[in-house]
Amino acid sequence: MAGKKEKDKKKRKDSQLIIRVDADERDAFVSLCEAMDTSASREVRRFMKRFIADHAGGGAGDPSGQN
Repeated sequence: MAGKKEKDKKKRKDSQLIIRVDADERDAFVSLCEAMDTSASREVRRFMKRFIADHAGGGAGDPSGQN
């Protein structure tokens, strides 16, 4: 069971990304997420992971996205 606790600890989110968006777009996004039985945070994280995978040719540590 100790292995599971350590694994869960590594997955914890420890950072925030604060962005400004149009209130109507935010409300529409949150409503759609709720209708699709997901959360806005989950969908933003999913987008970020996919974006990094698609564009970070040199790996996640390469902010330029170039090899």
